[in-house]
Amino acid sequence: MTAQAPPRPAGGPPAEPAPASSLIAGQAPAAIRAILSGVPDPEIPCVSVIDLGIVRAIEDDHVAITPTYTGCPATIAIERAIREALDSNGFGAIRIDTSLSPPWSTDWISDEGREKLRAYGIAPPPKGAGAAALKNEASAQCPRCGSSNTEEISRFGATPCKALWRCLACAEPFDRFKCH
Repeated sequence: MTAQAPPRPAGGPPAEPAPASSLIAGQAPAAIRAILSGVPDPEIPCVSVIDLGIVRAIEDDHVAITPTYTGCPATIAIERAIREALDSNGFGAIRIDTSLSPPWSTDWISDEGREKLRAYGIAPPPKGAGAAALKNEASAQCPRCGSSNTEEISRFGATPCKALWRCLACAEPFDRFKCH
């Protein structure tokens, strides 16, 4: 019988992964994915590196990551958190590779990640965002009241990957995740 992670309860934390020493070839990626589902983004802790699509590939011998943009100040912290999570779960031999091409896209954010962003008060980018969304020409939906009657206040928000917006319906400010 092979060791497998128990199923994840709906809406609950990620299931505990099977110990690395009990896995046979081919099972490591699923166990690593479960581990990394618990590694939060250091700038937006409501989402994991899996939710954001920063982890682009998981193999038996390595994990490939792509920062949300070249020069992202959180890249070193993300790599360190991934390394610590892998090491503490018996995957110290797994290599972490950073790949900049193709560049990360907001389309890589999972549906669950988009909902977590919204619940946290950040307007998630739409999937398949076109050029208008890249320039923030389309209005954002307010994560608090749901209105699309919004305006950009500043292209620069709390972190480089967010812009500051205001809802004209409820008058609340909010961050919008920049599309790219």
